[in-house]
Amino acid sequence: MNFQEGEIFAIDKPYRMSSFGALAHVRYLISKKVGVKRVKTGHAGTLDPLATGVLIICTGRCTKQIEQLQSHTKEYTATLQLGATTASFDREHTVDMTYPTRHITRELIEEKLLGFVGDQMQVPPIYSACMVSGDRAYMMARRGDEVQLAAKPVRIDEIELVSFDAQTMQLTIRVVCGKGTYIRSLARDIGQALGSGAFLTALRRTRVGNFRVEDCVSFDHFREWLNQTA
Repeated sequence: MNFQEGEIFAIDKPYRMSSFGALAHVRYLISKKVGVKRVKTGHAGTLDPLATGVLIICTGRCTKQIEQLQSHTKEYTATLQLGATTASFDREHTVDMTYPTRHITRELIEEKLLGFVGDQMQVPPIYSACMVSGDRAYMMARRGDEVQLAAKPVRIDEIELVSFDAQTMQLTIRVVCGKGTYIRSLARDIGQALGSGAFLTALRRTRVGNFRVEDCVSFDHFREWLNQTA
Protein backbone atom coordinates (compact mmCIF):
# COMPACT_ATOMS: atom_id res chain seq x y z
CA MET A 1 0.00 0.00 0.00
CA ASN A 2 1.19 3.49 -0.85
CA PHE A 3 0.13 5.61 2.11
CA GLN A 4 1.90 8.76 0.90
CA GLU A 5 0.16 8.58 -2.46
CA GLY A 6 -3.21 7.77 -0.91
CA GLU A 7 -5.08 4.89 0.73
CA ILE A 8 -8.50 4.40 2.31
CA PHE A 9 -9.13 1.82 5.04
CA ALA A 10 -11.12 1.51 8.26
CA ILE A 11 -10.14 0.76 11.84
CA ASP A 12 -12.27 -0.45 14.73
CA LYS A 13 -12.04 2.49 17.14
CA PRO A 14 -11.74 1.35 20.74
CA TYR A 15 -13.83 2.42 23.73
CA ARG A 16 -12.89 5.63 25.59
CA MET A 17 -10.64 6.94 22.84
CA SER A 18 -11.39 10.01 20.77
CA SER A 19 -11.44 9.73 16.99
CA PHE A 20 -8.60 12.27 16.88
CA GLY A 21 -6.57 10.19 19.33
CA ALA A 22 -7.07 7.07 17.24
CA LEU A 23 -6.10 8.97 14.09
CA ALA A 24 -2.98 10.41 15.73
CA HIS A 25 -1.79 6.91 16.73
CA VAL A 26 -2.42 5.53 13.23
CA ARG A 27 -0.71 8.52 11.61
CA TYR A 28 2.35 8.10 13.85
CA LEU A 29 2.73 4.41 13.00
CA ILE A 30 2.23 4.99 9.28
CA SER A 31 4.71 7.87 9.22
CA LYS A 32 7.25 5.79 11.11
CA LYS A 33 6.74 2.88 8.73
CA VAL A 34 7.10 5.05 5.63
CA GLY A 35 10.07 6.89 7.11
CA VAL A 36 8.77 10.44 6.91
CA LYS A 37 7.93 13.02 9.59
CA ARG A 38 4.19 13.14 8.90
CA VAL A 39 1.99 11.38 6.35
CA LYS A 40 -1.11 13.42 5.49
CA THR A 41 -3.96 11.58 7.24
CA GLY A 42 -7.60 12.28 8.15
CA HIS A 43 -10.74 10.47 9.27
CA ALA A 44 -14.23 10.52 7.81
CA GLY A 45 -16.94 10.85 10.44
CA THR A 46 -16.20 11.41 14.13
CA LEU A 47 -17.12 8.82 16.75
CA ASP A 48 -17.68 9.82 20.38
CA PRO A 49 -15.03 8.52 22.83
CA LEU A 50 -17.59 6.18 24.43
CA ALA A 51 -18.54 4.72 21.02
CA THR A 52 -16.68 1.99 19.16
CA GLY A 53 -16.59 0.71 15.61
CA VAL A 54 -15.96 1.79 12.04
CA LEU A 55 -13.68 4.81 11.64
CA ILE A 56 -12.58 5.42 8.05
CA ILE A 57 -9.00 6.62 7.63
CA CYS A 58 -7.78 8.41 4.50
CA THR A 59 -4.16 9.17 3.64
CA GLY A 60 -2.38 11.23 0.99
CA ARG A 61 -4.54 12.37 -1.91
CA CYS A 62 -7.44 10.26 -0.66
CA THR A 63 -8.05 12.81 2.10
CA LYS A 64 -9.87 14.78 -0.64
CA GLN A 65 -12.58 12.09 -0.48
CA ILE A 66 -13.33 12.61 3.22
CA GLU A 67 -16.36 14.84 2.66
CA GLN A 68 -17.86 12.34 0.21
CA LEU A 69 -17.22 9.42 2.58
CA GLN A 70 -18.88 11.31 5.45
CA SER A 71 -22.10 11.48 3.44
CA HIS A 72 -22.41 7.68 3.21
CA THR A 73 -25.14 5.80 5.06
CA LYS A 74 -24.15 4.61 8.54
CA GLU A 75 -25.37 1.73 10.68
CA TYR A 76 -25.23 1.53 14.47
CA THR A 77 -26.13 -0.79 17.31
CA ALA A 78 -27.15 1.21 20.38
CA THR A 79 -28.17 0.26 23.92
CA LEU A 80 -30.43 2.66 25.82
CA GLN A 81 -31.24 2.90 29.51
CA LEU A 82 -34.83 4.01 29.99
CA GLY A 83 -36.15 5.96 32.96
CA ALA A 84 -33.28 8.44 33.31
CA THR A 85 -31.37 11.16 31.51
CA THR A 86 -27.89 12.66 31.58
CA ALA A 87 -26.61 16.04 30.35
CA SER A 88 -24.61 14.42 27.53
CA PHE A 89 -27.31 11.82 26.67
CA ASP A 90 -24.76 9.05 27.38
CA ARG A 91 -22.61 7.74 30.25
CA GLU A 92 -20.09 10.58 30.05
CA HIS A 93 -22.20 12.37 32.68
CA THR A 94 -24.10 11.07 35.70
CA VAL A 95 -27.89 10.77 35.85
CA ASP A 96 -29.54 14.16 36.36
CA MET A 97 -33.23 13.15 36.25
CA THR A 98 -35.28 9.98 36.67
CA TYR A 99 -38.68 9.17 35.15
CA PRO A 100 -41.44 6.57 35.44
CA THR A 101 -41.12 3.39 33.37
CA ARG A 102 -43.92 1.09 34.60
CA HIS A 103 -46.05 1.97 31.59
CA ILE A 104 -43.37 1.00 29.04
CA THR A 105 -43.90 -2.25 27.14
CA ARG A 106 -42.23 -3.83 24.13
CA GLU A 107 -45.33 -3.03 22.08
CA LEU A 108 -45.16 0.66 23.05
CA ILE A 109 -41.47 0.81 22.14
CA GLU A 110 -42.05 -0.76 18.72
CA GLU A 111 -44.94 1.64 18.08
CA LYS A 112 -42.91 4.74 18.99
CA LEU A 113 -39.82 3.67 17.05
CA LEU A 114 -41.83 3.72 13.82
CA GLY A 115 -42.28 7.47 14.26
CA PHE A 116 -38.54 8.04 13.89
CA VAL A 117 -38.22 6.49 10.44
CA GLY A 118 -37.84 9.01 7.62
CA ASP A 119 -36.80 12.66 7.51
CA GLN A 120 -36.55 14.24 10.96
CA MET A 121 -35.58 17.51 12.61
CA GLN A 122 -33.11 16.71 15.37
CA VAL A 123 -31.49 18.93 18.01
CA PRO A 124 -27.83 17.94 18.50
CA PRO A 125 -26.48 17.33 22.03
CA ILE A 126 -24.93 20.36 23.70
CA TYR A 127 -21.94 18.16 24.43
CA SER A 128 -21.04 17.89 20.75
CA ALA A 129 -18.57 19.39 18.30
CA CYS A 130 -21.22 21.66 16.75
CA MET A 131 -20.00 25.22 16.23
CA VAL A 132 -21.77 28.06 18.07
CA SER A 133 -20.51 31.59 17.35
CA GLY A 134 -17.08 30.23 16.49
CA ASP A 135 -16.79 27.94 19.50
CA ARG A 136 -17.41 24.24 20.03
CA ALA A 137 -20.67 23.51 21.85
CA TYR A 138 -19.07 21.00 24.21
CA MET A 139 -16.40 23.53 25.25
CA MET A 140 -19.09 26.10 26.03
CA ALA A 141 -21.11 23.52 27.98
CA ARG A 142 -18.06 22.52 30.03
CA ARG A 143 -17.44 26.16 30.90
CA GLY A 144 -21.01 26.41 32.13
CA ASP A 145 -22.11 28.72 29.30
CA GLU A 146 -25.68 28.51 28.03
CA VAL A 147 -25.78 26.60 24.76
CA GLN A 148 -28.67 26.86 22.30
CA LEU A 149 -28.53 24.54 19.28
CA ALA A 150 -31.00 24.66 16.41
CA ALA A 151 -32.69 21.54 15.09
CA LYS A 152 -31.10 20.12 11.94
CA PRO A 153 -32.60 17.86 9.26
CA VAL A 154 -31.51 14.22 9.47
CA ARG A 155 -32.66 11.01 7.79
CA ILE A 156 -33.29 7.70 9.53
CA ASP A 157 -33.80 4.81 7.11
CA GLU A 158 -34.35 1.94 9.55
CA ILE A 159 -34.82 1.34 13.27
CA GLU A 160 -35.09 -2.23 14.54
CA LEU A 161 -35.74 -3.22 18.14
CA VAL A 162 -33.14 -5.91 18.76
CA SER A 163 -33.94 -6.62 22.42
CA PHE A 164 -35.80 -5.24 25.43
CA ASP A 165 -35.37 -6.21 29.08
CA ALA A 166 -38.42 -5.14 31.10
CA GLN A 167 -36.58 -5.77 34.38
CA THR A 168 -33.62 -3.49 33.75
CA MET A 169 -35.48 -1.21 31.32
CA GLN A 170 -32.69 -1.50 28.78
CA LEU A 171 -33.28 -1.83 25.07
CA THR A 172 -30.98 -2.36 22.11
CA ILE A 173 -31.74 -0.98 18.67
CA ARG A 174 -30.18 -1.16 15.22
CA VAL A 175 -30.22 2.14 13.36
CA VAL A 176 -29.49 2.89 9.70
CA CYS A 177 -29.21 6.61 9.11
CA GLY A 178 -27.77 9.44 7.04
CA LYS A 179 -25.10 12.07 7.65
CA GLY A 180 -25.31 14.23 10.76
CA THR A 181 -27.57 11.95 12.82
CA TYR A 182 -26.70 11.90 16.52
CA ILE A 183 -27.64 8.59 18.08
CA ARG A 184 -27.36 10.23 21.50
CA SER A 185 -30.06 12.71 20.47
CA LEU A 186 -32.12 9.85 19.08
CA ALA A 187 -31.90 8.16 22.49
CA ARG A 188 -33.13 11.34 24.19
CA ASP A 189 -36.01 11.66 21.72
CA ILE A 190 -37.02 7.99 22.11
CA GLY A 191 -37.17 8.47 25.87
CA GLN A 192 -39.42 11.50 25.46
CA ALA A 193 -41.65 9.67 22.97
CA LEU A 194 -42.10 6.90 25.54
CA GLY A 195 -43.18 9.41 28.19
CA SER A 196 -39.98 8.79 30.13
CA GLY A 197 -36.27 9.47 29.72
CA ALA A 198 -33.38 7.62 28.08
CA PHE A 199 -29.64 7.80 27.57
CA LEU A 200 -27.05 5.73 25.72
CA THR A 201 -25.10 3.09 27.62
CA ALA A 202 -23.34 1.61 24.56
CA LEU A 203 -22.89 2.57 20.92
CA ARG A 204 -21.14 0.70 18.12
CA ARG A 205 -20.91 1.86 14.51
CA THR A 206 -21.11 -1.29 12.44
CA ARG A 207 -21.05 0.15 8.93
CA VAL A 208 -20.17 3.27 6.93
CA GLY A 209 -21.11 2.85 3.28
CA ASN A 210 -19.41 -0.39 2.20
CA PHE A 211 -17.01 -0.45 5.16
CA ARG A 212 -18.21 -3.00 7.72
CA VAL A 213 -16.88 -3.47 11.23
CA GLU A 214 -15.99 -7.12 10.60
CA ASP A 215 -13.60 -5.96 7.86
CA CYS A 216 -11.94 -3.24 9.95
CA VAL A 217 -8.32 -3.30 11.05
CA SER A 218 -8.04 -3.93 14.78
CA PHE A 219 -6.68 -0.83 16.50
CA ASP A 220 -4.73 -2.92 19.01
CA HIS A 221 -3.07 -4.86 16.18
CA PHE A 222 -2.63 -2.00 13.73
CA ARG A 223 1.17 -2.23 13.85
CA GLU A 224 1.06 -5.92 12.86
CA TRP A 225 -1.37 -5.18 10.02
CA LEU A 226 0.88 -2.37 8.85
CA ASN A 227 3.89 -4.66 8.75
CA GLN A 228 1.94 -7.17 6.67
CA THR A 229 1.04 -4.53 4.07
CA ALA A 230 4.70 -3.77 3.33
